[in-house]
Amino acid sequence: MLRFMYSGISGMKVNQTKLDVIGNNITNVSTTAFKSSSVRFKDMLYQNAGEATAPTSALGGTNAKQVGLGAQVSSINKLMGQGNALATGRSLDVCIDGDGYLVVAKGDITGGITITPADGLSTTNPTSVTGTLSETLFTRDGNLTLDYQGNLLTADGHRVMGYYMTSATNTGGTASTPSLAYNSTSGVIEAAYVNADMKDLKTSDNTMRPLAIPDSVKVGTVNDPVKKYEIGSDGVITCVLGSGKRAAIGQIAMASFKNPEGLTDLGGNMSLNSSNSGPTVYKNGKVDATTKTATTPDNSAGYGSLIQGALEGSNVDLTEQFTDMITASKSFQAASKLISTGDEILTTITGLVR
Repeated sequence: MLRFMYSGISGMKVNQTKLDVIGNNITNVSTTAFKSSSVRFKDMLYQNAGEATAPTSALGGTNAKQVGLGAQVSSINKLMGQGNALATGRSLDVCIDGDGYLVVAKGDITGGITITPADGLSTTNPTSVTGTLSETLFTRDGNLTLDYQGNLLTADGHRVMGYYMTSATNTGGTASTPSLAYNSTSGVIEAAYVNADMKDLKTSDNTMRPLAIPDSVKVGTVNDPVKKYEIGSDGVITCVLGSGKRAAIGQIAMASFKNPEGLTDLGGNMSLNSSNSGPTVYKNGKVDATTKTATTPDNSAGYGSLIQGALEGSNVDLTEQFTDMITASKSFQAASKLISTGDEILTTITGLVR
């Protein structure tokens, strides 16, 4: 009977949704790599009280008489701006400075994700998955950890995927020897020596596998203990051995999407590709500059660099959020006033029969 009461209901609903989103933004102001969201409204339906008429020789044209029936949520957009790099001083913390996501997965430590073609430029999905890897997810949260076997993991235990290394002049090994290999007897990943300082350093193949940082690296027949490790801006993990040698262990893999706003957030700082995020494009492994050809180009320029000892902060702007919260709460109150005003009118109408 009173159309503006229903407009008031819709106004309360959309502003409640906006307050829900603002509340989530404010709550996650300290969440690592969190991306804030914003809500946009659009008008809903219109009832025509009179149609538009064209001008005639006697009268001018008239506009339609339309009564609006409220508002609805048009979109909830994620703001993908870069968060500040916050220094932590922790060697296993990495901040992605630029575009890209870390690739993580659950499943068998022997599993792998093969990318075809090897340059990663035109791939739409992994060509093949070996082992029992499941739930390939993406995250910008670089708060990484190690388990007692040396496996490189996210804070909730997902395996961090990357490429094994090799070198054409691999001292203490052969050219085809990868930097890491799973020992089914001991149940751990063992490392072979790949000289991190060689100019022809490159990944062993185009298959992403779970990464690990071992306790020692086998140089020839000697197990050289790992004293410390570094993560370079290109994602290459380098271990400094007890003998002073530097061994390349692996390279952290990254992925990108044409529409990162289309990713589905799963909680736990994890995202999953969707039908509107676009195909997953993987950063190809480190390519030897002397063997790089037009058919196997290096696509690493399209991805951000990694900053060791730092984490990406939330991009929530508290000043903007508090301003939006005030506006949304006042709009909610104004919409509720429409309902109370409608109640007063209905009370007046029903009082006419006395």
